[in-house]
Amino acid sequence: MQLARVIGTVVATVKAPGLEGVKLLVIQPLDRHQRPVGGQLVAADAVHMAGPGELVYFVAAREAAQAMPDPFVPVDHAIVGIVDAVSLLAGDAPVGDEP
Repeated sequence: MQLARVIGTVVATVKAPGLEGVKLLVIQPLDRHQRPVGGQLVAADAVHMAGPGELVYFVAAREAAQAMPDPFVPVDHAIVGIVDAVSLLAGDAPVGDEP
């Protein structure tokens, strides 16, 4: 699982069978300090509650399809949780102090 921030929505007038009613959201993957990592992705909202601005965690590949109500849908990324809070463990470097 990886952290991401929802930064937008996707509107699709036609979807593959099994994806009707599933929201598609644009997410930006983040590192553990919530800094952007890599490019933006489109993810299916498996929790049916995520929205723009929220911190979420997502899975990729086969795990993404397994998170959907129909496990045989063509998705590469799926949001599987909404993050309530984030805290660093003792010994983790504060933000900005990493090499």
